[in-house]
Amino acid sequence: MQYYRLILYSFFGIIPSLIWLFYYLRKDTHPESKGMVMRVFLFGALITVPVFFVQIGLTLLMEKFQIPPFIYDFLYWFVIIAFTEEVFKYLVLRYCVINNSEFDEALDTMLYMIIAALGFAALENTLYLFTPAENMKFSEVLNRTLIISFVRFIGATFLHTLCSGLFGYFLAISFKETKNRIKIALIGLFSASLLHGLYDFSIMTFEPPFQLSVPAMVLVGLAIFMIWAFNRIKKVKNICKIELSET
Repeated sequence: MQYYRLILYSFFGIIPSLIWLFYYLRKDTHPESKGMVMRVFLFGALITVPVFFVQIGLTLLMEKFQIPPFIYDFLYWFVIIAFTEEVFKYLVLRYCVINNSEFDEALDTMLYMIIAALGFAALENTLYLFTPAENMKFSEVLNRTLIISFVRFIGATFLHTLCSGLFGYFLAISFKETKNRIKIALIGLFSASLLHGLYDFSIMTFEPPFQLSVPAMVLVGLAIFMIWAFNRIKKVKNICKIELSET
């Protein structure tokens, strides 16, 4: 592989996440430290590796059973892909952010979940670009890279932020509702996984026009929810450190 492809794919794999990162950071009236943002973003990218192996392992395990094609596709996209990715993105928040002194606002829960998701998406996008493209001219490689990067910017990368933001919203609420904390958190996890899975499942298994209309509705619906959630969560009082230590 020519060296220019390594630079090209890396740049256009990361740039969609950086654009969304700058957009979401502007929503925080009390900006987080650059070091913390970079740390969460980096760990979000690093968890792509264990997620990959977990997904391969679960896929191989499922292939040992004679499962009808529709059920196989459903389990693959909703459980093996969507659920595992949402869980691992949460683990970044759990072990890198919660109980940190900088984690002091309800909004931080949503924001750091989104940052972790953007790190995850950055490496995922980059790896996605590294598909065989032999015997292609530079102009063809560049055109292909730009198209894929843009499509993933408005699609997969945006989806990761929305699903993680949705999960983050329910987590923020769960920190305040101590009696129903686990229940609320699980609602957030399963809601994020369901919508994430529906997006992937519809693109890969549905026929036109539902192949595009369903994912579009998922993105629009989540985007509307996120606008509401950000406005509502800003009104929630700061998270109590005692509450966090009990999670």
